[in-house]
Parts: sequence; structure tokens; C-alpha cells
Amino acid sequence: MQVALSGLLMGLIYALVAAGLSLIFGLMDVVNFAHGELMMVAMYAAFTLWQVTGLDPMVMLPVVAALLFGLGMAIYRLFIARALAVRFNKGMVQIFVTFGLAIFIRGLAQMVYGGEFQSVTGTVLANRSWHLGGIYLPLPQLAAGVVCLLAFLGLYVVGRTEFGRALAATREDREAVALIGIDRDHIFSLGWGLGAATLGVAGVMLAGFYYVSPNVGANFALIAYVTVALGGFGSLVGALVAGLLIGEVEAVTAQLLEPSLKQVGMFAIYLAVLMFRPRGLFGKI
Repeated sequence: MQVALSGLLMGLIYALVAAGLSLIFGLMDVVNFAHGELMMVAMYAAFTLWQVTGLDPMVMLPVVAALLFGLGMAIYRLFIARALAVRFNKGMVQIFVTFGLAIFIRGLAQMVYGGEFQSVTGTVLANRSWHLGGIYLPLPQLAAGVVCLLAFLGLYVVGRTEFGRALAATREDREAVALIGIDRDHIFSLGWGLGAATLGVAGVMLAGFYYVSPNVGANFALIAYVTVALGGFGSLVGALVAGLLIGEVEAVTAQLLEPSLKQVGMFAIYLAVLMFRPRGLFGKI
């Protein structure tokens, strides 16, 4: 039970990190290779605000989420919209734009903060745990899991709004939505903003118990790619289910094998799904 609950909490974080990637791909068929770096930006934003104000990162969560929302919209307007406008080799251009952006963001973080690990200390939940019947769960991870679950609930609510219906319509037919007065570029930019905001939430919660460094996003991005492919490209439900599955498999693998090999089980399941159901568990693409 201890292993299962620990895997569940990390799985919720993996799922939220993957949700933004799945949302953007499902909306415009663009794989964002700077996804992990945007989460790293959120973690450094939480770390910097904690240093400057002394406030708990959870208090600054709305601020960081709003900052990432604006950053996501700016990235679309400055880079992605131009990449989508090219007439030849669109796929390669999109890959190189987001990959180059990832290198730039990582290098900028190294220049500003250095390469050493940083951490947020002295938070309200730090060094506290919830225990019942021999099960011990650190409160920072427990809070992160609850907040990630609430974020998924928020995404579900957004999907029921007029904006959510506009997102769905744009995903179904990019050209036809213009005939009913929907600005495709505006919807795309808001989609990028929403995807980045989910990383803002995940990054702030991770900063409460995980180290911060310029390379921290790379590992989470890799897990996010596997989660999206496992759950199905463009499916938020798939991202949630696959994230929970990966969290559980990783936790169990760490118990059966060396902790350094904890991702072996995750990749084994992914390869099995890739062989027998290439579109993922819930994918329709």
C-alpha cells in the first residue's frame, strides 16, 4: 500500500505534466520539444519568488501559472505561428523551432542560476508526513497530488465552457471554424497558454520537494512523451490514466530492481502498447 500510494502521487504529477503536451498536440499536431524546459522555468519562477518574498511556493501558485500562461501565448505568437505558416517541411520546421527554444531556455537558465542544484526550504509542509496504519506519505507530495487532481478537474470544467467547445471545434476542423467566426490563431495561442499554465502548476508543486536545476525538465519531458504516447495523442483522459499507470509501474519497479532502473518497467509497458496498440490506450489518431 505504501508503494502504491507513493506511485499514485507521482503519477498525478506525471499526468499533469503530460496534459499540456497532449493538449497542444491534439489542438494543432505540434510536438513541443521545449515542454520540459517550460516546466523548469516554472520551478525557477517559484524558487525566485520564494527567495525574494519568502512566501511559500503554494501561495505563489496562481502567479506562476499566470506567468506561464502568458509565456505560452508569447511563444506561440513569436515562434509557432511563424513555423505553422511555412509552406514546405512544416513538420521539420516545428521540430527545430521547439528544440532550439529548449536549448536556448536551458542555456539561459544556466547563465542566470548556474548549473548547481537549488531547493526551496522551510515551507509550511516541509519535513511533515501523513501516517496511518504504518503508511507514511510526505505532505508536500500529498499536496502536489491533490493540486494536480484539482487541475485536471479544472481542465474538465474548461472543456465544458464556450472556450472549450471552441478548442474542440478547432481541433476537429481548423478551416471550417473560420466560417463561424472563430479566430484560429487566437484559439491556438490560448491553447498554448493553457498548456503552459498546467506546467506552471506542476512546476510549483514539484519545487516544494524536488531539486531545481537547468536540466530538471529533461527527465520529466521524457516521461511526458511516453505518457502521451501511452495514453493516446490528444487525449487528456489518456494522459491521466497513463500518468497514474506509469507512476505505479515506476514505484513497483524501484522495489523489485535497483532504484536507478525504476524506469525500465515504464518503457517495457510503453513498448508493449506501441507494438499492439500504436495509437495508445485512448488515442484516436
